[in-house]
Amino acid sequence: MSVIRNILNSRSSKGGNFFIEMQKILGFRPKNINFYRKAFTHRSLNQRDEEGNAINFERLEFLGDAMLSAVIAAYLFKTVPGGNEGYLTKMRSKVVSRKHLNELGKDLNLIGHVQTNIPKEQFGANIHGNLFEALIGAIYWDRGYKYCKKFIFDRVIIPYVDIEQLEGKVISYKSLLIEWCQKTKKNFNYEVYDDSGNEEMKHFAVKLRIEDKVVAKARATSKKKAEEKASKRAYYALQAKIDN
Repeated sequence: MSVIRNILNSRSSKGGNFFIEMQKILGFRPKNINFYRKAFTHRSLNQRDEEGNAINFERLEFLGDAMLSAVIAAYLFKTVPGGNEGYLTKMRSKVVSRKHLNELGKDLNLIGHVQTNIPKEQFGANIHGNLFEALIGAIYWDRGYKYCKKFIFDRVIIPYVDIEQLEGKVISYKSLLIEWCQKTKKNFNYEVYDDSGNEEMKHFAVKLRIEDKVVAKARATSKKKAEEKASKRAYYALQAKIDN
């Protein structure tokens, strides 16, 4: 009777649409819709439960991140029996990269379900991946490991995980360049210099020097992005040497 009551409550005039939308995204019926409501509650609402604990998606995001990592790790462990620890770690990082999680969250339009006091256009790109992880956390909390694993297989592994493609996918050009420089014992340096751009938003300009020679320059809205952009340009300029 309690299960039926939960379903009926979830389909009330206030939450019926949300229940239906969640069922479409999940591919199965939620038991307790309130777990999923929490997965889409932003901290800006400043909601708290009867014990004074914050109600928002951040704790579910933590749980979902752990579950996603565990399921992907188990899949890779079984699928690539010859892969050593370093290989498996690198492959898992490619699957659960922030960029990929953001794409998954966008594909499901998760931001459309967020309850917040902040205009949604003000959120950064990572909100999409954060919500995707929170949703996985809610699934585990609501239905357990079996359903959590099924959702990850249906939404992540089956449509997107191709071992051969992942092997050739670069997550961070900066990490790749640094690894190559260290391996070949080359000195390198990322140098921030004065930006003369006229954009309203502040930009950072970076020069990448290898062996005291500037091999690439880039500008972006953050130092980290500028370094990554310069690294990508340097990689393609030096690709023949790096891939050798």
